[in-house]
Amino acid sequence: MPMKFPVYLDNMRATKVDPLVIEEMVKYMQEIYAAPGGEFGHSMEEEAAEALEKARQKIARKIGAKPEEIVFTSGRVESNNLAIKGTVLASGKKGKVISSRIEESSVLRSLESLGKMGFNPMLAPVDSEGFVKQENLSEMLSGAILGSIQFVNPEIGTIQDLKAIGDLFEEKNVIFHSDASWGFCKVDIDVRKINVDLLTLSSGLIHGPKGVGALYVREGIKLQPLFDGAPREFGLRPGMEDVPSIVGFAKAVELITEEDIARMKRLRDKLMDILLEIPDTKLNGPKGDRRVCNNVNVSFFGVEGETILLKASMKNLFLNTGSACYSRELLPSHVILATGGSFEQSHGSVTLGLSKWTTEQEIFYAKEVLEEIVREMRSISPLYRRS
Repeated sequence: MPMKFPVYLDNMRATKVDPLVIEEMVKYMQEIYAAPGGEFGHSMEEEAAEALEKARQKIARKIGAKPEEIVFTSGRVESNNLAIKGTVLASGKKGKVISSRIEESSVLRSLESLGKMGFNPMLAPVDSEGFVKQENLSEMLSGAILGSIQFVNPEIGTIQDLKAIGDLFEEKNVIFHSDASWGFCKVDIDVRKINVDLLTLSSGLIHGPKGVGALYVREGIKLQPLFDGAPREFGLRPGMEDVPSIVGFAKAVELITEEDIARMKRLRDKLMDILLEIPDTKLNGPKGDRRVCNNVNVSFFGVEGETILLKASMKNLFLNTGSACYSRELLPSHVILATGGSFEQSHGSVTLGLSKWTTEQEIFYAKEVLEEIVREMRSISPLYRRS
């Protein structure tokens, strides 16, 4: 079968919207396009409101939550900001706010902002595979207001043990938030079985529309809204809900299957194996069930990740380098550094993200292209020749 281009392996940042999701959304763009109204709205408003609540129920059911514990947002970044800043500001006290050294930028920068307000941000260390060191975390939690530990790391695929971490938070009586964006629908999570108070969910990483997400807020958790305006979403977020996107989000949740996950795992492991055939290549992150099904991250020693990204894109292969949100700044990956990797390992790392449509033919093409680029760049690198 002829290769179909482009070969898109940047699914840790964004995914193609499923055609069935688009089909579901169109109805609420062209037929039922009214603002979702209350009990005194006209019939089209009521239909929009009903679609909104059905979507809320579907997403809640996926994580074992109550529908009224799901707050729709504009996406992962807003959910993280609302969870972290909203909870801390609502607490009415100053104190420690805890996270880990490998968190995504919206979490780290939320802590930086709180630091400027007089709070005390602290980052827990991780081991060589990106797992939070629970003994250190436990010590840091004493007297903290809130902690935020991601479920899955988007760069190296590490799946944290939320049950064990949640138990630490419960023991210390600290509110626990987790950004579950990269694990949602790929790794089972049930909020009835783990002590998590706030959970960030994203649509654009599961073949749903971009610009929409949700925040699970356990009943009884108090948040201070970040924006002013007419209250919607249980008074936590003003502004009209994007009904078409929310409906599409819920449809995307329904469409991911166990077969999709199993196939991605198989291709992930195959891609790891063939990339590690390239000399002086190192896998970053864990293997097996402790790694999310669609993530591969390797470092090619003697080559800059930015160069790989540019040259690969010229061959219609799209992937990413370094941390998904830090790469534009051309900084070394803070995730690789936090796991004990060198600056060289950090700068030479690339992330490949699979989707439910990725094929074996595509991963072999990726290996062919990357091997050619790495060989070419090493041949002109005096540093690599001396190593």
